[in-house]
Amino acid sequence: MTGIIYFTVIVLANAVGAISGMGGGVIIKPMLDFIGAHSVSAISFYSTVAVFTMSVVSTVRQLRTGMKVVWHIVGWISVGAVFGGILGNISFERLMYLLSDDRAVQLIQIALTVATLIFAFLYTRYPFGNYHLMHPGWYLICGLVLGFLASLLGIGGGPINVALMMVMFSLPIKEATIYSICTIFFSQLAKLITIAVTTGFARYDMQILWYVIPAAVLGGLVGAKASRLLSVKKVVFVFQGVILLVLAINLYNGYKLF
Repeated sequence: MTGIIYFTVIVLANAVGAISGMGGGVIIKPMLDFIGAHSVSAISFYSTVAVFTMSVVSTVRQLRTGMKVVWHIVGWISVGAVFGGILGNISFERLMYLLSDDRAVQLIQIALTVATLIFAFLYTRYPFGNYHLMHPGWYLICGLVLGFLASLLGIGGGPINVALMMVMFSLPIKEATIYSICTIFFSQLAKLITIAVTTGFARYDMQILWYVIPAAVLGGLVGAKASRLLSVKKVVFVFQGVILLVLAINLYNGYKLF
């Protein structure tokens, strides 16, 4: 029964995540926390696998349909995302070790996620600055920050990806979603590799992946198709609507922990 619930959540979350550039994990993580069937570390792992799979499917689908990307931007952001993803996972494992309390770690994740949600919503609602930063160093820093947060919070990408790229590089929202998905791919790949060479996968129930991976593929396909059909205005509407929904879920999950 848990597998079927996870399947449904991941299909819907990844479809919306591919449209908005959030990656799905920003919905998957709090929803699986709400269901409460697995530990914090297991939920972060399942969310990572789902979002990584979605990013592969969505990116390939978008490129096949002729979506143009500037590859040197993707390259620099992705290098930063790889190192950020590694640092984020190390920080997550360190927090788990130091606090020895799933609830405390979950509260930290919720607080940081809520902060990024509020920032992203306010920026897309009331834009307060656009910069045209073009030096490779800025792309690297952007990827590092996004990869770190994605891995630490277990959300894959989140709304801050799109908002930060719009702020730093003056990208339109639909372009920012494409670069966001590419960044998510590399940050989550880095996290999975880090898990493989450090703690390993033995502590997770790998049978759940029989539900997680097909759901992630289906969600990525649906989201990539919908992204091409929706106007910029509708993408912004979806983006903001998801932020408010996830904000409510996170606040409720935080309330339950007290």
